[in-house]
Amino acid sequence: MADILTLAGDNLLSPIILSFALGLFAALARSDLTVPEAVAKGMSIYLLFAIGFKGGAAVAENGIDATLLLSLGAGVLLSFVLPFIAFALLRAMTGLSRIDAAAVAAHYGSISIVTFVAGTSVLESQGIGSEGYMVAVAAVMEAPAILSALWLVAKGRPEAPADDGLIREILLNGSIVLLVGSFFIGFATGAEGLEKISSFIVSPFQGVLCLFLLDMGLVAGRGLRNTRGAIGMGSVAFAILMPLIGSVAGLMLGLAIGLSPGGVALMMVLSASASYIAVPAAMRVALPEANPSVYLTLSLGVTFPFNLTLGIPIYVAIATTLAGG
Repeated sequence: MADILTLAGDNLLSPIILSFALGLFAALARSDLTVPEAVAKGMSIYLLFAIGFKGGAAVAENGIDATLLLSLGAGVLLSFVLPFIAFALLRAMTGLSRIDAAAVAAHYGSISIVTFVAGTSVLESQGIGSEGYMVAVAAVMEAPAILSALWLVAKGRPEAPADDGLIREILLNGSIVLLVGSFFIGFATGAEGLEKISSFIVSPFQGVLCLFLLDMGLVAGRGLRNTRGAIGMGSVAFAILMPLIGSVAGLMLGLAIGLSPGGVALMMVLSASASYIAVPAAMRVALPEANPSVYLTLSLGVTFPFNLTLGIPIYVAIATTLAGG
């Protein structure tokens, strides 16, 4: 417990967390501080490219093995199964409709790439290594949860037609294309390619991440402010409980596969995170009647800050203890 509290304290005082807190405070205080949309989009592209490229270069250096394939399979399995657990909890803990509950559940089976980035940053600051291919695991966990959510809705509304463009929307989502594409570029060019552009994707990374999280704090704060009264205590409790449940599932699979302590921690982070980029885009296509203020506020306004401040330190401390770090 002392290690968890120490790591949590260090994380709370890190530049990336304080940047998020600044944005959150500014939004709740109704400051006119804003980050231009084009700048935020540019930072997103930079972060995704840097993460994917570095992950691909790491895989090229370490090679492909059975653990990589098992990790990818575990990621797909978690993304399919977690929405069913989330849906059952939502129906028991909240008064959300079946459609809203399914839409929220999809977010908690998919992943938050920014939470993943924050997790890797914490590991690096602690000197804890991890498997480079975990970025590929993150990529495969984006889409399966959406299909699970659609199945949950179809079960209660069999006459609902499937959207022919949904699969294409999922697979060609910009974040997935960029993440996977940059991963393969990094894999193809290896350590030599990484060295050539390290001054671009390594040194500035932490600074760009701080500015990006400042913007995320602004977005989360506005969401909390605008949906005041629309989110009940049961929904808030779910948004804190579900990450803990997901992290346990990730922990068990990570240990079973034999990942390193850092790899287990990242598997926990991925399983505990909630999407607010890929899944909302897909929900607008697949379930336009679902309420965005509910699923975005829970994933971005509650779960995201919880994971940044307390969740990640807990996951890292447990992983390093149980995985022999």
